[in-house]
Amino acid sequence: MQHELVVLDDVESVATSAADLVQEVAEEAVADHGTFSFAVSGGRTPWLMFSALRGLELPWDSVVIYQVDERVAPLGDPDRNLAHLQQALADVPTRIEPMPVEADDLDSAAARYAQSLPEHLDLVHLGLGTDGHTASLVPGDHVLEVNDRLVAVTDEPYQGRRRMTLTYPALARSQRLLWLVTGAEKATALERLLEGSTAIPAGRVNAPVSWVLADRSARQA
Repeated sequence: MQHELVVLDDVESVATSAADLVQEVAEEAVADHGTFSFAVSGGRTPWLMFSALRGLELPWDSVVIYQVDERVAPLGDPDRNLAHLQQALADVPTRIEPMPVEADDLDSAAARYAQSLPEHLDLVHLGLGTDGHTASLVPGDHVLEVNDRLVAVTDEPYQGRRRMTLTYPALARSQRLLWLVTGAEKATALERLLEGSTAIPAGRVNAPVSWVLADRSARQA
């Protein structure tokens, strides 16, 4: 897959440029089919992006936010991406579809979430870990091999928590990917992503369009 790389000065510039792209895609999607489906990962940069988005004109009442992944933790737990997402969007009239990670039967909950996904996602935001993971598609876990489900749960805890995540087939439903990669510690993983290395989980994601916004410290090569 070919990536369109844009290198920016710092984290704030990445977040602002990402917000501009989201606005553009949102307006195009709403004009085309009435809604904008946007799947969002966790991390620091997306919350800065949402802060910038709140200062832009978006058709918020036609936006549906899905989660790319989520830690298995109780509702309201600060480990949850949802807590940060709700805070970031507290004053905008948009709909959030949270992953039901507090359910007793996580596999059944994952199947229910899969049913809520649209046939195509207009835009998916992804991050990139130092180990090459994206979403919660982490090295060594069985979720990397799931090809018959759109949503799955990791076998083992990753950084202290099991995760619910969109799978490769779900990410392949995306019309566009928006990678936000910041920090010098991501430089090696970013290089492998741009090379198209399938040795890292992120390198196995495919979509028709892929934008990579990185700060200068992440793009040291």
